[in-house]
Amino acid sequence: MHLPLKEIAAYIRRAPTAELLDRVTIYRDGMEPAALDLMEGELDRRRITREQIAEYDAALQAAVVRRADGSVRRCERCERPAVHQHRGWHKLCWFVPVFRRSFYLCEEHRSDERDIGPETPQAS
Repeated sequence: MHLPLKEIAAYIRRAPTAELLDRVTIYRDGMEPAALDLMEGELDRRRITREQIAEYDAALQAAVVRRADGSVRRCERCERPAVHQHRGWHKLCWFVPVFRRSFYLCEEHRSDERDIGPETPQAS
């Protein structure tokens, strides 16, 4: 398989540090070795030490929500690892409750929990 390393390197240079940390820690198993090398090099350039990466990994490993097979769930709103599970209603057109389900959110989008709604529909 041929990786477009120039495009990957350009993406990595403009990626947020948190995204790079997620990829070299929690999503490491699904990454290509060449891409990981580029990401670790960019983190070095940003002066993120291996110790800081290890601390970030330990904190994230303790907080993430996992599937039954051990893989990490992703946030409903972005690609970050989910750290919170909320039961709510799947809604038609954003307001008609259809069925209950679990929502998985990262720390940043956890405040969006109110948009998902309460566990039971409100009576009108």
